[in-house]
Amino acid sequence: MFQKPAQQVLTGLGLVAGKPLPSSSGRVNFVLLGSGGEGHDGPDLTDTIIFISTKVETGETTLISIPRDMWIPSLRAKINSAYYYGFAKQATSGGMLLAKSAISESINQPVHFAVKLDFSTFSKFIDAMGGIDITVDQAFDDYKYPIPGKENEICSPADEEFLCRYEHIRFESGPQHMDGDTALKFVRSRHSENLDEGTDFSRSRRQTKVISAIKAKLTSIENLKNTGLYKQLYDIVLTGVVTDITPEYYSTLFQLGLKVRKHPLATYTLSSPDQLENPPSSSKYDYQWVLIPKKNDSSALFEYVTGLLNR
Repeated sequence: MFQKPAQQVLTGLGLVAGKPLPSSSGRVNFVLLGSGGEGHDGPDLTDTIIFISTKVETGETTLISIPRDMWIPSLRAKINSAYYYGFAKQATSGGMLLAKSAISESINQPVHFAVKLDFSTFSKFIDAMGGIDITVDQAFDDYKYPIPGKENEICSPADEEFLCRYEHIRFESGPQHMDGDTALKFVRSRHSENLDEGTDFSRSRRQTKVISAIKAKLTSIENLKNTGLYKQLYDIVLTGVVTDITPEYYSTLFQLGLKVRKHPLATYTLSSPDQLENPPSSSKYDYQWVLIPKKNDSSALFEYVTGLLNR
């Protein structure tokens, strides 16, 4: 049923032949990195880190969100700074290499490819699709959502909490259609007074929910017939996404995507107190607030991740 539309998309993008994907234990592994980009504080700090593992044979896919505060002993730094340090030494290739290495160290899984995008590209991609449909699990307010460009705004003397730097956003529970800007706020919010939504862990869960919605929209039969849409999205990716995926893999990845379509995404988040813990402040972690494997037992965390992939 999908063969003809899929072939039309491949032909329209000039992606007829493809190179076999690298894999380990029958899986090809990616990491999705999200950063603020130009105009935001820490533009190369990757505060969104999602490990994506797909069975090459079937397309079954598992997503595991990795908290930005995980401590990487070999770097003596948090995992969200790996791309930044690598980029400082060897530009993009260094950033990709160090980020993949840090993620492999944190969960003991190989990473074959990395993809990095910023807030602007994320919004453009969703808008080009015509938005996405999301079911918000529970309503929440965030009174400290950062206003772009006002991170260092000098507020009035009476504004002791620097509220001029933030806006109030609210999400009602239930089904919603979101444009790019709204979806970005949904995945970035982390200051809700609702304790179930005001953490990095809840933000990670919302991010995987959005990825599932994007997957559903991209692989609908209506959009597979819309070769113009795929050409537009392809152009956005080429101009706004940083990746070490080379063109000879594009066709093969598209074909893999058709397999992925047949299965729901299995989504998980490494979180505290189940798999991670926050150790006491000490010089060992440069007095930073960090996360480490529960009971400082990396092997237990590795076994947990392996178990998720073997389900």
